[in-house]
Amino acid sequence: MHPQIEPHTSGMLDRPDGARLHYEVSGSHTGRAALYLHGGPGGGLGRGGYRRVFDPDRYRIVGLDQRGCGASTPWAIDDLGRLDTNTTPALIADIEALREHLGIDQWLVYGVSWGSTLALAYAQQHPERVSEIILLAVTAGARHEIEWISDGVGRIFPEARARLGELVPPAERVIDAYARMLRDPDPAVRARAADAWDDWESSHIGLSPWAQPGPLHEDQRARENFATLVTHYWSQDCFLEPPILERMDRLAGIPGILIHGRRDVSGPAITPWLLHKAWPGSRLHILEEEGHGGPASAQLACDAADAFARG
Repeated sequence: MHPQIEPHTSGMLDRPDGARLHYEVSGSHTGRAALYLHGGPGGGLGRGGYRRVFDPDRYRIVGLDQRGCGASTPWAIDDLGRLDTNTTPALIADIEALREHLGIDQWLVYGVSWGSTLALAYAQQHPERVSEIILLAVTAGARHEIEWISDGVGRIFPEARARLGELVPPAERVIDAYARMLRDPDPAVRARAADAWDDWESSHIGLSPWAQPGPLHEDQRARENFATLVTHYWSQDCFLEPPILERMDRLAGIPGILIHGRRDVSGPAITPWLLHKAWPGSRLHILEEEGHGGPASAQLACDAADAFARG
């Protein structure tokens, strides 16, 4: 991995529906452009560790806090009346607006977890703007993936799944129930649902060898915002129609690297396997000892970025 660096440029990009998007740029002012798409939905850029994947002497590294989270404003929980405008097509349009704002013709797109879904969706809509793709902890937003992570993985974590189900009426789909509760006008209902959702996610993500015990989000507002965005997207099948796997032909000619941990029970390796089989220009790396990301996965992403930079 490359040394940690700080951004040399940051700003806010005004978008429709009152959204203001935070972005940051680091590394070379004249290098190859690379865009990082964070996980979640709603994860944010965090402490900027993604920058270590890219050689700062070769890459112009761009990070974007997606709508409703991170340093972008307003947060989803502060603008619930316009939550329905936060969709995958809106995020793709945001990415294009940022590319144009920065004067970038084409860029490498690096996506992690949900960010890999968004990276694929963006590349399928704008293939001429994407030079290469690197995906880590690969997801594709398909209905079967959402059903697994919100219900099926409970076969491995039955105690946590039982706790999650305590707030769900018998006839209601789990993900729909939580999406509804997290938009409830009663703050107490929203807080209770956010706590239950955080407990659920920390249970199945916690199987990763490097995971720390405890909640995913210590801060109550961050916990509620993350849960609100995740359940909003998942209850709508990530606003992907047709599904990503059915339009992989649009990536013809774009090189891709897919990196996934065998022990990722939250997102089984079948997803990157199917994407790889449908994408002739891709290479798949499955790491036997890792789960939902990890240090070896990040190093592989770094090696891939270095290789692309060398041409």
